[in-house]
Amino acid sequence: MTLVVSGGHTELVNMEREGEFRIIGRTRDDAVGEAYDKVARALGFPYPGGPHVDRLAHEAEEAVALPRVWLEPDSYDFSFSGLKSAVLNVVNQSKMKGLAPDVAGIARGFQESVVEVLVEKAVRAVKANEARQLLLCGGVAANKGLREALVSRCEKEGIELIIPPAVYCTDNAAMIGAAAYVKWRHDGSTPLDMVADPGLSLEQWSVSAY
Repeated sequence: MTLVVSGGHTELVNMEREGEFRIIGRTRDDAVGEAYDKVARALGFPYPGGPHVDRLAHEAEEAVALPRVWLEPDSYDFSFSGLKSAVLNVVNQSKMKGLAPDVAGIARGFQESVVEVLVEKAVRAVKANEARQLLLCGGVAANKGLREALVSRCEKEGIELIIPPAVYCTDNAAMIGAAAYVKWRHDGSTPLDMVADPGLSLEQWSVSAY
């Protein structure tokens, strides 16, 4: 089972064997990395905002209470737009009262909300699909709070967790190269007259589709 978390994607992907993918859950609005960037901007931090929010979350003594978005009981989908709006509401209410927003507390509350939902749904997906491993990947896989929470939960549940070193989590060239290598092993070389398709679905790309 793979938890894909980045600026453009938030997905739970069941990979039954190398090169075969089935998406069982995805974001219905903002991707998690996109939500981090928007929240960071609301708190006064530049792009990319994820590292700033992650750092502040670890520095805060207390978290500002923010909602968890679970959606339907059996859903593996995600939604972060409402959480982002809740953060903006807290910031605006503080300013209307003439108070400085508790930036660190908001960052911690936001991160705790995001991480709890990601971890819970990922673990539930592993169990429901009888997966042997959980893989975390994408740019947000470099987030310390998410990494720490997954390590702790997977140790408790007896799930083998695979996380790439943080330095590779945002290396798109490494990800594309690894994916191309798997595809080449299964399907051989691509004709030189191929046309790039940035909207190609993961299931369509899957080796089982050929």
